[in-house]
Amino acid sequence: MRFLIQSVTGAKVEIEHETAGEIGRGFLVLIGCAEGDTREMADKLIKKLIGLRIFADAEGKTNLALADVGGELLLVSQFTLYADCKKGNRPSFTKAGNPAAAEEMYDYIVNQCRELCPGKVATGSFGADMKVSLVNDGPFTVLLDSDEIC
Repeated sequence: MRFLIQSVTGAKVEIEHETAGEIGRGFLVLIGCAEGDTREMADKLIKKLIGLRIFADAEGKTNLALADVGGELLLVSQFTLYADCKKGNRPSFTKAGNPAAAEEMYDYIVNQCRELCPGKVATGSFGADMKVSLVNDGPFTVLLDSDEIC
């Protein structure tokens, strides 16, 4: 499982020219699921995500977490985080989870985040053709990978 986290001053996702989800200051999180991912892995990544101290404090040090700044989450499914580009020029996505299991895991992650951050979570739509726009803050981008954290 992979979470690509981007600190943003604002982000939104559109589906067929309609806004599906939008946030102000917080994290845009692209979520990729692989075969064999578990809820226990998701729980560890979610805990790390919510606790990441990557917002600047009054002294300019990255000391503040999402809750400290009243931040929001925009969670977007992104199977291409498992692109394998070792051979040729066309990426392979065989490492990505099968769509049904990945959607179940994505829904679990969304629900857990909504419990931990009530009223602060927006989403895209699993499997949809989405247009994501954002204003990076920093930019500050972090990759959480279950292979390294779990």
